[in-house]
Amino acid sequence: MQFKDLKIIPPILDALDDEHYIEPTAIQEKAIPIILARHDVMGSAQTGTGKTAAFAIPILQHLYEDSRNAHQSKKIKALIVTPTRELAIQIGESFTNYGRYTGIRNTVVFGGVPQGKQVNAVKQGVDVLIATPGRLLDLIQQGYIRLKDIEYFVLDEADRMLDMGFIHDIRKIIALLPAKRQSLFFSATMPSNIVDLSRKILKQPKKIMVSPVSSAAETLQQKLYYTNKSDKPDLLIHVLKNDDMDQVLLFARTKHGADRIAKNLSKQKIKAAAIHGNKSQNQRQKALSQFKAGEIRVLVATDIAARGIDIDKLQYVINYDIPNIAETYVHRIGRSGRAGELGNAISLCEPEENSFIKEIEQLIKITIPVVSEHPYPQTEKPMTNAEKKLFEKEKIKKKQEFFANRRKKESRPKRGGNSRR
Repeated sequence: MQFKDLKIIPPILDALDDEHYIEPTAIQEKAIPIILARHDVMGSAQTGTGKTAAFAIPILQHLYEDSRNAHQSKKIKALIVTPTRELAIQIGESFTNYGRYTGIRNTVVFGGVPQGKQVNAVKQGVDVLIATPGRLLDLIQQGYIRLKDIEYFVLDEADRMLDMGFIHDIRKIIALLPAKRQSLFFSATMPSNIVDLSRKILKQPKKIMVSPVSSAAETLQQKLYYTNKSDKPDLLIHVLKNDDMDQVLLFARTKHGADRIAKNLSKQKIKAAAIHGNKSQNQRQKALSQFKAGEIRVLVATDIAARGIDIDKLQYVINYDIPNIAETYVHRIGRSGRAGELGNAISLCEPEENSFIKEIEQLIKITIPVVSEHPYPQTEKPMTNAEKKLFEKEKIKKKQEFFANRRKKESRPKRGGNSRR
């Protein structure tokens, strides 16, 4: 099947042709006709399946066909709410690309930056608003945005939204929407709290399930290196000696770990940058732009910061730290091998992560191929339960000592507070 078989209007087909889109992905093939028929949708699809186009294309078509008077002042008719700045920006770019010949205007609002430019864009009139929850509610409270004209509502990445603590914000937004609207709800996973939320948003929805979280793309080649924790930095350099790996998204468990990895790579003259929640919006966008432009070879990211990063034809993902939640592994590696493209997922596993690999393999129902021929093999054994308990006790003791010493310093009277210098 091709996009032209989905009853998409010529202005959008021309834009898709510009993007070299010919055949729809599974979720696009299933969702687009249902959304065009104006049904509510509850969609379950993992990252990398082409979900954004699945809802952006039919919404653009609705707005184009709904428009009656070209001189009428623009009102916000479609609202897409998504958890992160990066994902909001990506969705905005998609609406711009697919709607370039429709005259449909969109803008993106998100926190972490001054609101002036965003407010000005809204004042000029837009058809589609893509927003993160916090900034959206801020601008509503200030009177810059009203949701009374919304006809199309999308809640994207609902599971991540709840993980990030946005449930109360989402409920406030839903309460402000008109009762008569078409609503689309997308989530990579469907636990009970997500299903409960969907019932409050959707009316007689059509359910779409594509590529459940337990599967990885068939075009994705996975590799596993067992090593010791102390050898991971050197093993990473060894892996990156492959000149074909000119663009690599690397996952770290913590913000500090991401910074440390990026710093170590830079010392080895490998251009790298870190992206995580402690970075300013400008820093994050600069790093992402440089990565897309090929100015940075390795982008080091934490899981939350990486949600929504959509790099065309990204071929390499590295798990520097193995996630302790198996589903997270699938989300990570799904940044590569997207929409039928070839991809590679490389994981570096230290002894304490061996059990995580077993859980991942049970979930994805395959044994990840192991690369045994490398100079940094795993020679150490995982800690026993007794050793883990002792290790945790030592960590707690050190933290307690640290905070106790800090309190002592803070409670000491300052000397010479009134003395003249």
